[in-house]
Amino acid sequence: MFDYHVHTDFSADCDIPMEEMIENAKKRGIQEICFTEHIDYDYPDPTISFLLDLDNYDQTIKRFQEKYKNKITIKKGVELGVQPHVLEDYNQIVNQEFFDFIICSMHTTDKIDLHSGRFFEEKSLNEAYEQYYGELLSCIKSFNQYSILGHLDLVKRYKYEPDVYHFLDYIEEIFKVVIHEGKGIEVNNSGFKYGLGSAMPSEDILQLYKDMNGEIITIGSDSHSPSTLGTHYEETIELLKKTGFKYVATFEQQKPVFHKI
Repeated sequence: MFDYHVHTDFSADCDIPMEEMIENAKKRGIQEICFTEHIDYDYPDPTISFLLDLDNYDQTIKRFQEKYKNKITIKKGVELGVQPHVLEDYNQIVNQEFFDFIICSMHTTDKIDLHSGRFFEEKSLNEAYEQYYGELLSCIKSFNQYSILGHLDLVKRYKYEPDVYHFLDYIEEIFKVVIHEGKGIEVNNSGFKYGLGSAMPSEDILQLYKDMNGEIITIGSDSHSPSTLGTHYEETIELLKKTGFKYVATFEQQKPVFHKI
């Protein structure tokens, strides 16, 4: 079992110490965990700052890698919250810092956070989805220093109606870039926690990725609490098999390592 999307108190929206996460991951039978702390520059909510103490983070990871060697594999990752105007800042971080694994996520569209719901005001849901996917496509055309796209259809977590079009044409264009650049996507199991009834992205998006010969795929709980580490893992493995995937990936120095499922 691998969990490749985990947060600790290094992220502004989590208060769980890293070692508590590690101990609970061991108890749950997780063999490899990747911490993916938030960096989200210019996040539009002034009550929270998604900055990361990079030096302390690096030292803490190395300390626990040594302490828990031969017990659980610990990887150093990061989750970058992309917006068009902060991409050069992220290029500088990635060029200066070492990460095994980098998630490219969009939590903000048109400089408005998705979480508060303000992004959906004064526009139809179709218009909101189109803007979200269009801006994500624009970002990955300009920024390729990442390993996988995180929770691709995150926008539906904040507002969803069953009859709203998924914008698979936009997603197809996103996958053309992702696959051409040798990048991947994640299955983010936090969708179950938020009542979506499935992981993110949904099965139809996973099927499109597979049909376009996408191969690199990771599984992450997006845990901010020990109670959700590794949740729905076997269910996701069965979904990947059903969709035609034969491997799940972990990462070593930003290079995918494939594990047969």
